[in-house]
Amino acid sequence: MRVCKHVSRADQNGSPILMDIRRLKSFIVIVDSGSITRAADLLHIAQPALSQQLAALEEHFGHKLLIRSQQGVSMTDAGHAVYRHAQIILRQMEQAQADASAAGNSLAGRVSVGLVPFSSAATLSVDLLAETRKRHPGILLHLTESVGQTYSQMIMNGRLEMALLHGTGPIKGVRFEPILSEEFFLVAHRDFAIEADAKPVPLNALDGIPLLLPPAYNFVRRAVDTAFTRTRTNLKVVAEVEIVRTLARAVGSGLGATIMPKAIADRIVSESSEPLICRLVSPRIEETLSLCVSDQNPLSEPALAVRDILLELTARLKS
Repeated sequence: MRVCKHVSRADQNGSPILMDIRRLKSFIVIVDSGSITRAADLLHIAQPALSQQLAALEEHFGHKLLIRSQQGVSMTDAGHAVYRHAQIILRQMEQAQADASAAGNSLAGRVSVGLVPFSSAATLSVDLLAETRKRHPGILLHLTESVGQTYSQMIMNGRLEMALLHGTGPIKGVRFEPILSEEFFLVAHRDFAIEADAKPVPLNALDGIPLLLPPAYNFVRRAVDTAFTRTRTNLKVVAEVEIVRTLARAVGSGLGATIMPKAIADRIVSESSEPLICRLVSPRIEETLSLCVSDQNPLSEPALAVRDILLELTARLKS
């Protein structure tokens, strides 16, 4: 009797029915590394084999997913869609494995959280790690603090499950839950002859003062730019700094003053060995810190547990 071996390659229309999950993983690595050559090195496979995987993936979806150039690869519109779904599928597979391994035991799995720098969120990272380890040791917490990446886009792409960020939306594909309002403070060395007063410092009194701020695309910088423009005050940025520790040392050395949300201003003052002036500015600069999640993909049980811890920690900031 002849036995027919079933190979799940194509349905009646000729389209693949089952897709090797490794192709999705390879596609993500190619996109994240920006190059098929670099991705092949990272995946420890030959470049021609990786190119074949990509070609098979493009044949499956019936669209070109990546555009190659001398600078590397870039995604097409179809590539963006596949990348987002691939992130979600792989995270669900990882969670399924974790749930199966931890069946009947404590929560387990990988949870990715973005904490926007230059905000109260950035002060919560160690506490979030500690509380998560204490309550749910089976959860692998992945934390991201990056100035240059758009967290809402990362959530839509499936690279993050949640983020604490500035703003209230609306942005299609994500949901914002306002948590608290952050007031901005001026921090300056005493050499700048700004009095240690409880009253807010008028912005027009800062006309031309050398300031150290994040780059123009940062939410904090945009808030400061807007406030100075509205009051017709000259904003003199002498350096753009993306590292809080460097910013604190520079302000403490008298290289320039800065304007930051209260949590970061307090950190700069506490880390400085020099006496610094820390005062509110007027008109007040305020930004809302929100918890951002996908409005299409529900959070896993481990992610919900991390979300609860995050909300507890931010509640402490309000008090």
